[in-house]
Amino acid sequence: MKPNILHIITHDTGRYLECYGAAVKTPNINKLTQNSTTFTNYFCCAPQCSPSRAGMFSSLVPHRNGMMGLAHRGFRLKKGIPYLPEILRNNGYRTILLGIQHEAEWGKHAELGYQDFFTSEITSCIHLGEVLCNILENKPQEPFFISMGVSETHQRYPIVEHVDEQLKLPEFLPDSIEVKKDIAGLNILVQRVDDAIGKIISTLEKTKLMDNTLIIFTTDHGIALPGAKATLFDPGIEIFLIMKGPGIPEGKTINCLSWNIDLLPTVLDYLGMEIPDNIDGVSLMPVLKGQKTSVRECIYPELTYHAGYDPMRSIRTEKYKYIRCFETRSYYFPVNVDESFSKTLFKKLGYFDRIRPFEFFFDLENDKRERKNLIGEPAYKDIIEKFRKQLVDFMKQTMDPLICGPVPLPEGAKLSVPWGHDPKEVWNEQF
Repeated sequence: MKPNILHIITHDTGRYLECYGAAVKTPNINKLTQNSTTFTNYFCCAPQCSPSRAGMFSSLVPHRNGMMGLAHRGFRLKKGIPYLPEILRNNGYRTILLGIQHEAEWGKHAELGYQDFFTSEITSCIHLGEVLCNILENKPQEPFFISMGVSETHQRYPIVEHVDEQLKLPEFLPDSIEVKKDIAGLNILVQRVDDAIGKIISTLEKTKLMDNTLIIFTTDHGIALPGAKATLFDPGIEIFLIMKGPGIPEGKTINCLSWNIDLLPTVLDYLGMEIPDNIDGVSLMPVLKGQKTSVRECIYPELTYHAGYDPMRSIRTEKYKYIRCFETRSYYFPVNVDESFSKTLFKKLGYFDRIRPFEFFFDLENDKRERKNLIGEPAYKDIIEKFRKQLVDFMKQTMDPLICGPVPLPEGAKLSVPWGHDPKEVWNEQF
């Protein structure tokens, strides 16, 4: 019998889990990793919701699949591209969506290949987890592909009145009360996800579906705080991936460089199905099987549109990171930063007033926090030139529209006012 597939995706979690070193208690997820393979060097193709998710299920970078901005702001996938739910549906799977998808207009899940749609009025894992458990207990048609998209850990976070002064923060953020308030709220949401995972695992075991189900647990991009989401720095593109199922090694950690473009070919390879031609991803099954230790030398994360237009392209290898910005912007573009206590702090610190360099180059082996921009360093001149040429070559080969100049906003799509701080201020005809 074909294995079932349960795909669980959170919003904006990055690698903020205890099993990845975060200071938050996630006992159920920790327990899951004991029987799973955990990918520790896994990234997204774009640090915002729709482009990342579309890349994950199409195995095409955003400028190839068309999703260069947010679906709810009017961006759309190109017609006729391979898409994982549709491929699985065409191969005998019952395809079910629970809660959030971020790749098509609301209610148009059938365009993505889903046959059934279940939700609750609230897209929290608290409610969707119950819906999923009910579906599993009622013995869904097998084989099934279920994708459950939950709203956690998207902003805004719960407000914590009394914050522990000893609260440990992610390394890339400053030690301040504003950041601690945000992280305290984030911890609450992560623990909600952990509780839901515990109940789902228990239900899979109780219904005896566990032995024939591939679990894919992941997120779309980095956490929604300044310097992460909507940036190409590592906190913006680092994500978690935990896989459990028949034939997947248990208690294993894989550190090979990979990104969510690789998920579609990995799943199809796992199932013994044909992998589409002309995609950007490669299967990770040779690494899972122990046949290889790596599958690629670099990845090319990108950003074009979020709430505002901030086109950037990058190359990341194990050792280096090169980022090229294509417009004059502040160090952090304010309309692309979610509202938070930390955003208020960064505004006070002047991050929204400083002009960002057009290029960044980091030696990740010696500067994992990406604090020293080496663009002007003579010792790195040759390697930087190599990365510049490589990026241009990739953009040409993949027909990136940015290579020809600014990328036009699709008809009907909406942006926020570029000089504002609130992403809800939509830039309409009056401007």
